[in-house]
Amino acid sequence: MALSISVVVLLAIVVFLLIRKSGLKAGHAVVCALLGFYLASSSLSDSISTLTTNVASMISGLKF
Repeated sequence: MALSISVVVLLAIVVFLLIRKSGLKAGHAVVCALLGFYLASSSLSDSISTLTTNVASMISGLKF
C-alpha cells in the first residue's frame, strides 16, 4: 500500500510540473487521470500492477 501512495504522489508532482513548466493544459491532465481510472478498472490492471511492482523492486535492488 505504501508503494501505491508514493507512486500517486510522484505522478501528481510530475503532472503539476508538466502543467507549470511544459505547457500541459489542464484538460490534458484530466484526460490522463480519467485514463488511469479506466485502466484501473480494466482487465489490464493486474498486469500494470505486477509490472509496477517488479520495476519498483528492481530499482530498490540496485546498489550504488
